[in-house]
Amino acid sequence: MDQTKRPLLIPPEFATYAEQHGVFDLYKRLLEQVIINKPPNPIAFMIDMLKRDNNDVPQIVILGPPASGKRTISKMVSNKLRTAHLTPDNLVSEAETDIKSEAQAFIKKNQTLPTELWVKILEERMKLFDCVKKGWVMEGFPQTREQAQALQAIGIFPKHCVILDSPDTVLIERAQGKRVDPTNGDIFHTTFDWPSNPEIQNRLKEVEGYTEEDMINKLIEYHRHFEGIYDCYKKCSKTVNADQPKADVFSQVYTFLSSQLRSNAPHTPRIVLLGATGSGKGVQASLLANKYNIVNVSCGNLMKQAIADETKQGLAAKAYIDKGMMAPDNIVMTILSARLAQLDCVSRGWVLHGFPRTREQAETLTKDGFLPNRVFFLDVPNDSVMERLTLRETDPITGERYHNLYNPPQSQEVKERLCKHPSDTEDEVRKRLSQYHAYVEEIADFYTDAQHVNADQDPHTVFECIESMVVNPLPKHFP
Repeated sequence: MDQTKRPLLIPPEFATYAEQHGVFDLYKRLLEQVIINKPPNPIAFMIDMLKRDNNDVPQIVILGPPASGKRTISKMVSNKLRTAHLTPDNLVSEAETDIKSEAQAFIKKNQTLPTELWVKILEERMKLFDCVKKGWVMEGFPQTREQAQALQAIGIFPKHCVILDSPDTVLIERAQGKRVDPTNGDIFHTTFDWPSNPEIQNRLKEVEGYTEEDMINKLIEYHRHFEGIYDCYKKCSKTVNADQPKADVFSQVYTFLSSQLRSNAPHTPRIVLLGATGSGKGVQASLLANKYNIVNVSCGNLMKQAIADETKQGLAAKAYIDKGMMAPDNIVMTILSARLAQLDCVSRGWVLHGFPRTREQAETLTKDGFLPNRVFFLDVPNDSVMERLTLRETDPITGERYHNLYNPPQSQEVKERLCKHPSDTEDEVRKRLSQYHAYVEEIADFYTDAQHVNADQDPHTVFECIESMVVNPLPKHFP
């Protein structure tokens, strides 16, 4: 690029390529793994990491007190996401012969397995194909803070930790009816989840160690270690009420698993605000720009500035506007592209409003490389829009804007000199609303990841909603 050229225009592909292909996240993951594993040959290690088809696999821990439904939910999640299902029992039974023999020696003596041995078992298990390529769901482990920290030390840390919670009295009562299928380990309940198949009913057995006294002892031990484990996983955890039907529990768990944690990789906001006239796009754009130091790009203001500066494109647009016509898309896009390609927009990010208004404009924006990573529809009922716009007036002396209901003038003198803008008459507002609704469905079909926000409320409440979806990654869509 010629740095002497002013203004410096940066091709939009520079900003979008790295984000589309996850380059920054890739660097972050590589550096994390190098620091954790400390390989003797970091270059060869990173090359091996890059050869893996997919590093973005589910890594889930499901914890909870006994009889909270960990086994049932873990199996449902594992089947849904097609991941490996890890439990303390199958980790030992599937371990290598030497490690397995060592672990079984402790089990026969009714002794707790040392943390070092658990680390060996899990380290070897995580290297297998199913965990590497498909991810894993670990049920009921770690059981102590020491185990959780030991796993972190070797780089085993969940992306999501689900904590199933329920009152102890409910868990003790639930344990009385717990039954297990010895053929596959499926858990059933005499009251809440009895199988319809008579063959399965006949082979169900009571679970040992779930008498009232046993449950009390297990619950005491669980609560003694829980706070320590929670401190290790609190940034990636969610507590779900397990005292409800399993379908409802699974629904809440799956919604949480679809969410993504914030990344430390660089992120440049490119936001598009869409909505009917009077929906508050300008207000929200201003709030976002002020708080996050991104560029507030108003298409309408850009057009006015181009006309005032008498630029080539501005004069071309003025010829149409003077006749009461919309400026052609190619003229608008040329003016908009010149602004979005400037250094401040590329480096700091931008929030665009007033464009696109049709699907064709949205397609042109994307085709020219200005691909937004957040799109919001500000939804407001037509009646509220009419109330907002037709009742507002402006003081011609001070320029202060008033509203007859929400912000009336304080003096009769000011009230008498207020003027209404010609575009705020009922006919003009209805005309703009009809134009918006004629194209909104087509735009929504184009921006499939767009988020809808209820904008018929306090502006700062709307801003908090938009802000939460700007700073947090969008929900993940599992295949």
